[in-house]
Amino acid sequence: MSKKKDKKKLEAAKAPDKPTPKLPRKLYEAQLLRLQEELVILADWVKREKRRVVVVFEGRDAAGKGGVIKRITEYTPGRVVRVVALPAPTEREEGQWYFQRYAAQLPAAGEMVLFDRSWYNRAGVERVMGFCTDEEHALFLRQAPVFERMLCEDGIILIKYWFSVSDEEQEKRFRARLEDPLKQWKLSPMDLEAQSRWVDYSRAKDEMFEYTDLPDSPWNVVESDEKRNARINCITHLLGSIPYERGPGPDIELPERQSDEGYKRPPRATNRYVPDVAAELLRKELAGER
Repeated sequence: MSKKKDKKKLEAAKAPDKPTPKLPRKLYEAQLLRLQEELVILADWVKREKRRVVVVFEGRDAAGKGGVIKRITEYTPGRVVRVVALPAPTEREEGQWYFQRYAAQLPAAGEMVLFDRSWYNRAGVERVMGFCTDEEHALFLRQAPVFERMLCEDGIILIKYWFSVSDEEQEKRFRARLEDPLKQWKLSPMDLEAQSRWVDYSRAKDEMFEYTDLPDSPWNVVESDEKRNARINCITHLLGSIPYERGPGPDIELPERQSDEGYKRPPRATNRYVPDVAAELLRKELAGER
């Protein structure tokens, strides 16, 4: 990137009335790697200190929640940091207390759970699409603050994020998914319906915030029209919201390899190997074949 373009981006970033431009890839990747190193330290602290952490990711469809979760979990140990993305409730779950199936996913000591959508389905998609009654919705708005207060009083660190995306950017991402065979699975009839019910979702979100933006578990809004910026902003905030400390590190020494004296490996022909497709690809590349 030229210095002229860099200067323009810097000037735009300083303007309070304008959205921050997209971070350059090199700057973004360098900062993301630093944050991911800190996430590994955080995960070690959670395990070492037997802490319990819950992070809720909510927001409109295609707002970028999954991209942030993917970067958080890229290097963290799966036995410490796990993602919960529950499907539609079963017939049995529909007969339970609404929060019951989410409570079953809460972390034990030494665990951190990332909810890719959560109990707030009732305040969002269920409310807008008519999957719950007015009475069930009102009950949820009364019980959610109590439920979350119980979590916090029991020592769980609870952090909630709302990913905010503009209607223009959401439509752009939907269209990109329609055209990309690798992403078409992300689209559902519910996603497409969200486009035609934009204002209904806005009203539902505003009412949800009114009842559940609590002192102990406030909503943290992530502006997500620029995915790179949203990832950096969210992960930085997450790390700053938890009082973790770097541990002493593992006291591990690599032992010497066992001597192979007296061991004879069976002939390679006795094993069944997968075809070497990589070798064929290289041969074609060197031969100029496509």
